[in-house]
Amino acid sequence: MKPQVEIYDTTLRDGSQGEGINFSVADKLRIAEKLDAFGVHYIEGGWPGSNPKDIEFFAQAKRKKFKNAKLAAFGSTRKKGVPVEQDDQVRLLIEAQTPVVTIYGKTSMLHVKEVLRCTPEENLAMIGDTVRYLKDHGKYVIYDAEHAFDGYKLDSEYALTTWQAAEKAGADFVVLCDTNGGCLPSEVAEITRKAVGQLNCKVGIHTHDDSGVAVANALAAIEAGAVHVQGTVNGYGERTGNCNLISVIPLVHFKMKKTGVPARSIPKLRELSLFVDEVANLRHNPRLPWVGAAAFAHKGGTHVNAVQKLAASYEHINPELVGNQRNVLVSDLAGRSNIVMKAQALGFKLHNDTAELKTILELIKQREHEGYEYEAAEGSMALIIQRALSRKSKPAFSVEQYHVSMRRDASQSVCESTIRVRVGSKLHDAVAEGDGPVNALDSALRQALAKSFPKLKKITLTDYKVRILDGGAGTAAKTRVLIESSDGRREWGTVGVSENIIEASLQALVDSMEYALLKK
Repeated sequence: MKPQVEIYDTTLRDGSQGEGINFSVADKLRIAEKLDAFGVHYIEGGWPGSNPKDIEFFAQAKRKKFKNAKLAAFGSTRKKGVPVEQDDQVRLLIEAQTPVVTIYGKTSMLHVKEVLRCTPEENLAMIGDTVRYLKDHGKYVIYDAEHAFDGYKLDSEYALTTWQAAEKAGADFVVLCDTNGGCLPSEVAEITRKAVGQLNCKVGIHTHDDSGVAVANALAAIEAGAVHVQGTVNGYGERTGNCNLISVIPLVHFKMKKTGVPARSIPKLRELSLFVDEVANLRHNPRLPWVGAAAFAHKGGTHVNAVQKLAASYEHINPELVGNQRNVLVSDLAGRSNIVMKAQALGFKLHNDTAELKTILELIKQREHEGYEYEAAEGSMALIIQRALSRKSKPAFSVEQYHVSMRRDASQSVCESTIRVRVGSKLHDAVAEGDGPVNALDSALRQALAKSFPKLKKITLTDYKVRILDGGAGTAAKTRVLIESSDGRREWGTVGVSENIIEASLQALVDSMEYALLKK
């Protein structure tokens, strides 16, 4: 089915200009393949000739077959005073051998006079010459009208003339760009509507998030007649970022009831978001709409009680439709329903009438008051529930004693830990060195326990976070340690709290090992 709204991804070009984003050629190829499989309509690969990385990307991309997306090379109109056929940058756009070429040109009279420093007529010629030349070489041409909205507000007649210059030269799309990200949705809608009424070619939208309304501006443009949206995965981009396609895609599909990417791809939305973050080596933002871990998280007791009865009472959509899941948080704001839903998600047979429910709730609230936090520590949370439900059962092991020390050998410091654990009637001792006291303690604990529980050899510590709870106490402040662990198949968090950071770390480590041994 022909899409009503085309999705144009510029993660590999505009997105890579964001602070902290640095893709290798291999990264760009992997992301391009993922975007193609997902079903976006255009993938902008970069600016051929601007750097060796983009040159290599297009050289390798020529050998790839994209099933759903068209690959686009990005560049600008010809240079001032240079015939288009002699412009090296335009030549490189053609040599990239992409079916689509996207070029940008100036809309704003301010930029024509102060940045290009050319006459308004020369700017129009630069636009028309370049579009016409690319069309003559068989390219599908998308013209990005830079500063389209700011330029229109400054001189509407000239702005429209620049767009018409691209259209008359054969541009397949004129895309209006809110380059500085400073326009309001009402302004975007009004100007887009006028552009749609004055142009015979199709109109698109490209927005930036400097004012926090990039997605809203894109939707306003669609409602005004735009049929093409440019943006990036997770909103990557210069300054505060570009329009986030991870939000636009489901909004077009679910809220606007328009066809965009294939419907079968929508449940893979969270997977796409996580994949690109992983390749970019960025931690996923839990508060991203639609796909973040907190997007369907419920914490307040009355909210959770309502969601338990009717999910739609506090959810605008079923999270599974975008590949996400409901997350019930447990804290001092929790009610009985929070505990029940969280326990069931962890695999416990707990119900509203379970006798131990009140005890579990009171214990969690007391511990939260002491500084513990269980929102990201489901391992520690599971142990609390297990202990309450199985009063007669004893922990699989206990730490009898431990010691951590540091010595300096030549030019480096070495941390060493000794530990003794009890497993039933057996005592196991271990000694280990580490890069720091927690690493040494973790290694010693694992070595000791592996003598009775060989499966714990596979457990790895994947993340370690420390939070000072009462900074006014200085070095005597209470510390919360959150540890994330993995056995290669699943991940879980555990928490420890103490004035002694080593003791807090040991609590979290012990919980991690005990949770790994916990049977469903």
